[in-house]
Amino acid sequence: MDNQVKIFDTTLRDGEQALPASLTVKEKLQIALALERLGVDIIEAGFPVSSPGDFQSVQTIAREVKNATVCGLSRAMAKDIDACGEALRVAERFRIHTFIATSSIHVDSKLRKSNDEVVDMAVAAIKHAAKYTNDIEFSCEDAGRTHIDYLCRMVEAAINAGATTVNIPDTVGYTTPSEFGGIIHNLFNRVPNIDKAIISVHCHNDLGLAVANSLAAVENGARQVECTINGIGERAGNASLEEIAMILKTREQLLGLQTNIQSSEISRTSKLVSQLCNMPVQANKAIVGANAFSHSSGIHQDGVLKAQNTYEIMTPESVGINKNNLNLTSRSGRHVIKHRMHELGYQDTDFDLDKLYQSFLKLADKKGQVFDYDLEALVFFDQTRQDEAYYQLNYLHANAGKNIVPNATVIVAFGDQEVTESSTGNGPVDAAFNAIIKATGRDSIEIVDFKLDSKGEGADALAQVSVIATYNGRRFSGIGLATDIVEAGVKALIYVMNNTYLADQIDQQKKQVKRIAGV
Repeated sequence: MDNQVKIFDTTLRDGEQALPASLTVKEKLQIALALERLGVDIIEAGFPVSSPGDFQSVQTIAREVKNATVCGLSRAMAKDIDACGEALRVAERFRIHTFIATSSIHVDSKLRKSNDEVVDMAVAAIKHAAKYTNDIEFSCEDAGRTHIDYLCRMVEAAINAGATTVNIPDTVGYTTPSEFGGIIHNLFNRVPNIDKAIISVHCHNDLGLAVANSLAAVENGARQVECTINGIGERAGNASLEEIAMILKTREQLLGLQTNIQSSEISRTSKLVSQLCNMPVQANKAIVGANAFSHSSGIHQDGVLKAQNTYEIMTPESVGINKNNLNLTSRSGRHVIKHRMHELGYQDTDFDLDKLYQSFLKLADKKGQVFDYDLEALVFFDQTRQDEAYYQLNYLHANAGKNIVPNATVIVAFGDQEVTESSTGNGPVDAAFNAIIKATGRDSIEIVDFKLDSKGEGADALAQVSVIATYNGRRFSGIGLATDIVEAGVKALIYVMNNTYLADQIDQQKKQVKRIAGV
């Protein structure tokens, strides 16, 4: 049996479903390109039929990603599969992933079909997908609670119909490792044509067993694992990609299995997903948590100083954590910044040196010293990437203090105009937000969440503000980064404003298409 395990990343599909607000096309592409650098084999970019925005995201990722297979999800319905085919046809190589529920709970209560009808629907969907590609994945939703006889029948029928990958999901995270491993073992023993397809697994973490179940499946013959960065996903999340990858790498001698994951990219990809998705990583999270390579016990510290492997089974460097922070100042030149970015693992195409340098100088003037984590934060949240955005913040001044009514004045440019507005509020951030909303006229935006975090260490840490707002019944998120909390908050709101503007443009295009089509 092949010793190569394919890594199928569904951060942009299953992971995004769990976010408080949808990612923009640009943010999804940024994550997809990071996943490509990470060495992911298949990137599930989204669910094209679900919305015009998701269709556009999948199509954009399909066009830009070159080294990974781009995948779109569809129900076992012709219109879903057609949407996948249309969105993905621009890719160099792509996969259509179609699914239908197979457990009696789902078949009887949700689908309200007979077992024979469900098999027929699955076969028809796979054959329809074959009109677009010969790389077809079929999933038996809720396989973990499906009777083994019916599961074997469905897998055999799917492979006969043309599925090249068959996925066995533990959709609700119900099984235990020995139980789930036994399901995979049974399939290999009982399905006569199983050698014609790759068996995949997709485990959820409701009981905290997603990684353990995935590993048990791999030990019993599965050769694709579906997972997400930081384990994000529906409810308690999915199997964590970084944990799967590092288990297989660290215990390669025991398991005899390999992946294409470039482990030195793990930490950076984890940070990017955490920050763009506004989902902090818990400190004690395996592999990527802040404490994953920290040692507090005196005995442990003594042991690590004498021999690193006494208490570390893998090195921080193996997952891309550089423990040596190089501080830079406003006297540092472009070549130093470029050199440091290369040492951190970035390629020239990953950042605009001129824009990054200008952002660096502004930060260095405020902070004095700039560290590695500051540079990475500027790359992740380079506000200059909004230079071509519709709304631009040209000026901000806020006042607050004892016996002073908090007030703020802003100048916002959009279209061919520049608007100045002032407002008061119950604090300087609130005053600035009120002024921006007045200036833009987008008074239907309602702030529903505001979070403040520090990026870096000490009193000079950067302020990162995450804003979630509702607009026309949808949620949008924005992130701002600055040394000043008010400025960081305003940048986050401007980011939200631009996301809502883009959403309006997509909706207008959709209406125009319908008018032309006479719908």
